[in-house]
Amino acid sequence: MAQLIADRRDVDFVLHEQIGMVDHQLFEEFNKKTVDLIVSEARTLAIKEILPTFKDGDEIGCKLENGKVTVPDSFKRAWKLYCEGEWLAMCDDPAVGGQGMPKTIGCAALEYMVGANSAFMLYYGMTHGAAKLVEAFGDKTQQKLYMKKMFAGQWGGTMLLTESEAGSDVGALTTTAVKRADGTYTIQGAKIFISAGEHDLCENIIHPVLARIEGAPAGTRGISLFLVPKFRVNDDGSLGEFNNVVCTGLEEKMGIHGNATASLSLGEKGECIGTLLGEENKGMPAMFKMMNEARAFVGMQGFAVASASYMYALEYARTRIQGKHLTAGKDASAKNVAIIQHPDVKRQLLNMKAYTEGMRSLLYYYGKCSDIVHTTEDEILKNETAALIEVLTPIVKGYVTDKSLEVCSHGVQIYGGYGYVKEFPVEQLMRDSRIFMIYEGTNGIQAMDLLGRKLSMNQGRSFAYFLAQIKKTIKDAKEIEGVEDLTAKVDHAVSRLETLAKVIGERSRSDQVLNAYAFAHPFLEVTGDVTFAWMHLWRAGIAAVKLAKKVGSLDKQAVAAKAAQNKDAAFYAGQLATAKFFISTLLPQAYGKMDAILEGDSCVEDMQEVSFG
Repeated sequence: MAQLIADRRDVDFVLHEQIGMVDHQLFEEFNKKTVDLIVSEARTLAIKEILPTFKDGDEIGCKLENGKVTVPDSFKRAWKLYCEGEWLAMCDDPAVGGQGMPKTIGCAALEYMVGANSAFMLYYGMTHGAAKLVEAFGDKTQQKLYMKKMFAGQWGGTMLLTESEAGSDVGALTTTAVKRADGTYTIQGAKIFISAGEHDLCENIIHPVLARIEGAPAGTRGISLFLVPKFRVNDDGSLGEFNNVVCTGLEEKMGIHGNATASLSLGEKGECIGTLLGEENKGMPAMFKMMNEARAFVGMQGFAVASASYMYALEYARTRIQGKHLTAGKDASAKNVAIIQHPDVKRQLLNMKAYTEGMRSLLYYYGKCSDIVHTTEDEILKNETAALIEVLTPIVKGYVTDKSLEVCSHGVQIYGGYGYVKEFPVEQLMRDSRIFMIYEGTNGIQAMDLLGRKLSMNQGRSFAYFLAQIKKTIKDAKEIEGVEDLTAKVDHAVSRLETLAKVIGERSRSDQVLNAYAFAHPFLEVTGDVTFAWMHLWRAGIAAVKLAKKVGSLDKQAVAAKAAQNKDAAFYAGQLATAKFFISTLLPQAYGKMDAILEGDSCVEDMQEVSFG
């Protein structure tokens, strides 16, 4: 059962052979033995306690009665054990109750837990993000009252942005805040689509709420951020009276039924009181801190669900016996074979493997970048890496979740008719994965962010630094025997992306701005394609060196013979084959998209609304 969430051998490869840990005194206790133990513990918790909640969340779901929401009983035991293990704040400062782990390790732990039940782990994601807001912007009183209990999972957290009329246009919100004589605020309004908005896992829920103070400027410039607890908090940290945050409904969703996606009314049935978090009219910059963490977490959700779907599909394809081998011809005595031996099934599995492993490398690398920013004393490196994180964020959130759905679709297809029924997990995984393309700014918004902000950030130097990191891997790969062809192809792809970025960037700042944004999502796609090619070339270079040492050469027959006898040789041979598949078979599809973007056909802006029918 363990392998049906993540591939432990590949997790270890990325952690120890590809990405590695940041070498810093803050992380000196996290040697290989400790890291492996942490991952094993996370895997055990995921398999034994979180995975059994997977079907309960989908089939029992969350129930709303008289304004109160209950989650399946199995969630409560899993949440208790999760919090007792101090997993919620595993990468946070010990001063706030954290374990101080590198985020690289945190990625590995999260992969198992989120892959076991993404709906359950949304309660973690929202709580952790809200706690980080208090840590970053709270005054000493707020930090003392809220932080440790949130990081411990004793109190939950959310993010209250969306309103029915505003949607992604947050500046159009109507929730109001009126200052009281004691410096607190009376909050009134209604919010929708609030993940983990109401539940009975925790004794209190702390809501960061975006609202407009009376007399504040219109639009996003006049938005402030407030902390609004479900139950008011007394000066000694004990719970006070109900704060009139009322759940008025739960969404009936396609997937993630185990997470309460709530509509909340603030102050409709009595006074709702909040405290200002940060400065007046600076709510959006503050909320974006949580938003960026949330976008990275959504990328992790997409990846972990895709990984689980791949592992289930791989297991099924190895054990499902159906049809004779294509080379059997008319041999009546030929036996049926496992479907993994059929070329089209193997092609789909390679698609799943290539995207899943690309996701793993990118997500762990993204985590390591955060560790570098947190630990380095080199201000230039800190600033460049922080900017690299900014550039990678729309790829991590947008491209990864796009491909997550694609991977999950392949999972259903490999199961055939069985994949479409609830008896098997790939059906639920596909439904659960669909929301990730919408969460925290739709993938169209991620594409606009990449084109409109990240491409020109720091006068284009940040995107150039991103390309420079890919070129560094290409330079190293040129010295490695056995990956020459792959290196040349990735080099060509980066060169084309660099040219394309310049053209579409200039177009976006000209009178062709509508044309540029019509191609924003294709630009995100090709940037993601090249990013994954980078990750696979990086993997292939390591694998080629290791394989040559084990086999003595990279001769195809010699490698095949050794792989049949040695698990490590088989793994490294698989890395080379997967990299070749992605770079030689999938990457070339990006060139057609690049050509279309460069041509810049005006069909999107020319199409009249009335002509849609």
